[in-house]
Amino acid sequence: MSDLLRAPAEHKYADELDWLESIDTGPKPFAWRLSPKTVRLFVLGSDRSDGLEREIAQKWFGDRSVVERAIVTLASDRGLLLIGDPGTGKSWLAELLAAAISRNSTLVVQGTAGTTEDQIKYSWNVSMVIAKGQSRESMIPSPIMTAMETGAIGRFEELTRSTSDVQDALISILSEKYVSVPELDSDNIVFAKPGFSVIATANSRDRGVNDLSSALKRRFNFVRIPVVTNKKSEAEIVRFRTEELLRRHSIELDVPPTLLDVLLRSFADLRAAAVSAGSDDEKLESALSTAEQIGVLEDAILHSNFFGETALTARTLASSLVGSLARRQPEDLAILNKYLHGVVEPRSKDEGGEWPEFLDGGRDTIATLS
Repeated sequence: MSDLLRAPAEHKYADELDWLESIDTGPKPFAWRLSPKTVRLFVLGSDRSDGLEREIAQKWFGDRSVVERAIVTLASDRGLLLIGDPGTGKSWLAELLAAAISRNSTLVVQGTAGTTEDQIKYSWNVSMVIAKGQSRESMIPSPIMTAMETGAIGRFEELTRSTSDVQDALISILSEKYVSVPELDSDNIVFAKPGFSVIATANSRDRGVNDLSSALKRRFNFVRIPVVTNKKSEAEIVRFRTEELLRRHSIELDVPPTLLDVLLRSFADLRAAAVSAGSDDEKLESALSTAEQIGVLEDAILHSNFFGETALTARTLASSLVGSLARRQPEDLAILNKYLHGVVEPRSKDEGGEWPEFLDGGRDTIATLS
């Protein structure tokens, strides 16, 4: 899998999953590959009290109770809906859960305005239908139907982005656990095997785009993924993702703790400013999520590596922050400029360290973009 740009979790952590499966003696619901306790262990990582012969790395950083409730939901008859702000790790948690439970996280439907009911149920191989007529062989199952037939976890990303009639196609699947194929005279029902469930994600900022019907809401357990506000946890997430990036690009470049602190504090400041803003025009268009922090740091690292710097600098970090967050011009540039003058400039005088260079880098980038 080394030749893949991004390997799915079940391949990326295949050795770890194989080992966990070999030592797992806990009760497993349905056709689960791992027991619920071991699924939690895979997602949240191990510690000394677990008494394992090898360390299991933490892959998702968040509240333990969120993961436990998600696992319990998947062991029931209800679907799981992970809902939260952008960048809170909903999709990553869904992928890890599917990988641990059924060793297949790729049975995914991406919700958009153009998603159709066929993408949830089935479609037809037109050439086979013309040659031999409609049959099970000429039917093309959707990822959700494939999950039903194999007793696996199906995923539906950005559920509220799809239209109401497409969403409603999930109601019978989640309640009746079968799909009728009226085009066929016989063998015209596809039943779900034990272990089948659906993990859906929804962006809480999309409320009002395509709200879920009451009937569909009843088929899901809602698990809210909170925004990470703990500085230590957020630093762990950013560091974890950054180390993955460095390994993937074979880059030998250190991220000084002082620069990571500058990034975390900058995002915390900008979030606080957004909360106190009187109108949307006074807020950055960016959600200022942890995922966007990772994107800013990734941009800075790649720029440092490809364009002559032997180490990450505060100037490069500031340039990446302004370039990544300034999506509206001139509104976002004005907000960032206000932040640099009102917060970073006094801090650079009081604290020194990396802040003066960060201030200069941000100012230069704003001047270039203005």
